Amino acid sequence: MSRIILHRELFDYDSQLRKDYPIICGVDEAGRGPLAGDVYASAVVLSDGLLIDYLNDSKKLSETRREKLYDEIIEKADYYCVATASVDEIDSLNILQATMLAMKRAVEGLGVKPDLALIDGNRLPKLDCESRFVIKGDAISASIASASVLAKVSRDRYMKDISAKYPQYCFEKHKGYGTKLHYEMLEKYGISEVHRRTFLKKLNNDGK
Repeated sequence: MSRIILHRELFDYDSQLRKDYPIICGVDEAGRGPLAGDVYASAVVLSDGLLIDYLNDSKKLSETRREKLYDEIIEKADYYCVATASVDEIDSLNILQATMLAMKRAVEGLGVKPDLALIDGNRLPKLDCESRFVIKGDAISASIASASVLAKVSRDRYMKDISAKYPQYCFEKHKGYGTKLHYEMLEKYGISEVHRRTFLKKLNNDGK
């Protein structure tokens, strides 16, 4: 019989807040650090009393576990939205502002106005509802952890999709992060239209 792992403290955190804020959404991002691709954000509203086995910070989960949780969260969430900010927006606004924009789009796309938005990290997007940031929130709040999983899985799938168009960069292996392999491919093939030029100023200045 398989062992079920439930991080109940994540759900208890949200449950306590729902006494004052009945509709809580958790918000998290994926893809701030990579050299290529859009930045993703997700917002998720869960019902009070809902428990999801294995739910945790997406970085602490295997890819297989994240994929399974993605399907379960999509099925069980009251509301959810995954949104993006494009490479062009990242280069024109900067990555912080583009991330805030993606988060704002995710919350606005929920289909319901939350009483409180819990934002992972230490910065707040401009939202039309009360919000508070939660440092390392994906390990504290079930709503944020759920958003973390949806954002991470969605962005990883997107990077696998664009790897078919740009196979020379091996995006399916490094997801756009600055690995040794990625830099080697950049040196060989130059910067593509899906690369963040503001992240690659030296290569850009070299004319590649």
